[in-house]
Amino acid sequence: MRILLLPLAALALTAAGPIDPARIKADVRTLSSDAFDGRGPGEKGEAATIAFLARQMAAAGLAPGGENGGWLQKVPLVRLDTLPGGSATLRAAGQASVLRDGPDMDINPTNARVTDVRDAPLVFAGWGAPDPARGWDAFQGVDVRGKVVVMLAGDPDFEGGKDLGFGGRALVVGGRGGTKTAAAAKAGALGVLFIHETAAYSWPYAQAGDSIRVPSFSYAPLKPNPLQFSGIVRGPAILPVLARLGLTLPALKQRARSAEFRAFPLEATVSVSATNRAREVVSHNVVGVLRGAARPNEFVLYGAHWDANGHNGPDRTGDTIRNGAVDNATGTAELLEVARAFAAGRRPARSVVFAAWTAEEKGLLGAEWYAQHPLYPLGKTAAVINLDPHVVLPAARNLELIGPGQTDLEALLVAAAREQGLRVDPEPSPEAGWYFRSDHYPFAQRGVPALAFRAGRDLKVGGVRAGQRIVGAYNERCYHQPCDEFAPGWDFAGTSQEALAAYRVGQMVADSEAWPNWNPGSGFATARAASAGDRR
Repeated sequence: MRILLLPLAALALTAAGPIDPARIKADVRTLSSDAFDGRGPGEKGEAATIAFLARQMAAAGLAPGGENGGWLQKVPLVRLDTLPGGSATLRAAGQASVLRDGPDMDINPTNARVTDVRDAPLVFAGWGAPDPARGWDAFQGVDVRGKVVVMLAGDPDFEGGKDLGFGGRALVVGGRGGTKTAAAAKAGALGVLFIHETAAYSWPYAQAGDSIRVPSFSYAPLKPNPLQFSGIVRGPAILPVLARLGLTLPALKQRARSAEFRAFPLEATVSVSATNRAREVVSHNVVGVLRGAARPNEFVLYGAHWDANGHNGPDRTGDTIRNGAVDNATGTAELLEVARAFAAGRRPARSVVFAAWTAEEKGLLGAEWYAQHPLYPLGKTAAVINLDPHVVLPAARNLELIGPGQTDLEALLVAAAREQGLRVDPEPSPEAGWYFRSDHYPFAQRGVPALAFRAGRDLKVGGVRAGQRIVGAYNERCYHQPCDEFAPGWDFAGTSQEALAAYRVGQMVADSEAWPNWNPGSGFATARAASAGDRR
């Protein structure tokens, strides 16, 4: 793909450039304030959030890009809450261990009223079915009907010491929890339990359980599901049960780290009891568009999820709101600022769409809904650029590319970074699987070239050590927690570097006649080829 690179000096920018960190800071302060109540989909904070976003898009100079000439796209959802008091009882070697929903495990219901599983046999499936195409399928030939499957997080390469065919540390699609749960359900499982380990999950257990109950969501109407529940159990809660069976986690991992491994029964049972409450809610994506000057029926799509985790029970400090200042008020503020930069500048050849997604935290539901019901044809969408920063950082020397090696958009990112004197480094924790965990992924699955990256942690003051200290503290304490709150001392310098790079990549694509593509061998290339006729 050949694209003319315009130097920054040719863009008629102010001395501060097209991205203003002060405006980003102001928007983050607003979106993460208690008045927005944690921006939970279908909660009272949603109305304030989507109204604010529509106002800001209009003020930036965008036209309404949603349904029926408005700013919104409706997303029909079902909210599922597990009421307090749920528990699981594990029986092994003549002893019973009671695990409480919250402190010991996180029960995610799949049906509307109750979860009632009684004395179901347990089966250990290792890493599940990370990739049957590679010959790894723990469920092949195994009957798990009416049983509860216990699985590990990640894929076999993680901690394996060598590449077993899954690309080393980088997580593959088959290692996603949703992929494994679907495989277990297809095999007839009654339920799924994942053993939580912080390294494999890339986040601490407190994000899922502990004292705060976070609801599950699915699309409405709720469909019957033979899988009664999925859950995450803390390692310290289940390891004693395994020990009574003469099993250790390291030994189980070693046994499962083979393509010949198949799920096998544990001499144990589990009973799960929980009361569920389901209610339908309508949430919304917020969409604005800047029509292209030359080819308005071709599109570049920017996205960021507006939702956080809403209003929940109090944490240990009594705070009941997960404000989501970093995740993802910051990305949403970047989206607005990039929109302002486009609208204030020369009109691009292609149209540029700006979408603030709902329910990313609930399984990418808003972006997936748009991908299933696109307001602008995906075959004519040249690129998707996702804004989902992980930490607010000071000015850095680098950007971090999520899922490197996927698409030729990455070369444009390198060029855009170079204009700022930055380098582009591969993401430092590929085992976290971020390319499959954010809103660009539904578009990649359908073949649209998708780019995800973040501000780097090699800081201009303090280097990698200082950046890692900030990232590590956020991951441990505040990721998806009430303490993800606005800090007046943030300068948003790294955020501005990220936003400017995103703007420049989109600008290059929007002003080009070329169509970005997937790199040879990418698993997403086939889906893109299927829509080739749309781009002739």
